[in-house]
Amino acid sequence: MIRHILLVTFKPTTNEADLGEIREEFESMTERVEGVVSVEWGENDSPEGKNKGYTHIIFMTFNDEDARQRYLVDPEHDALKVVFGPHIEDLIVVDYTL
Repeated sequence: MIRHILLVTFKPTTNEADLGEIREEFESMTERVEGVVSVEWGENDSPEGKNKGYTHIIFMTFNDEDARQRYLVDPEHDALKVVFGPHIEDLIVVDYTL
């Protein structure tokens, strides 16, 4: 299994409706792309103040390397980027294999 973690800062113009649409797009990836096992969406609520401005976390799990590679080139991923991309102020992506 592969974990795919995104730390996101959204643009100040991004509103709650935008965030809802983006979240729905991400969460539907489990149904739209083979090998996407799960998607979690969360908003930072750490009291430590060390998030460096990143406000949201998207945590995806892929079955294996083949699933990750399929996702990266899948048209559904491209459709997600159309909705998500215009709202990104900053983004960190980190993957690791279990």
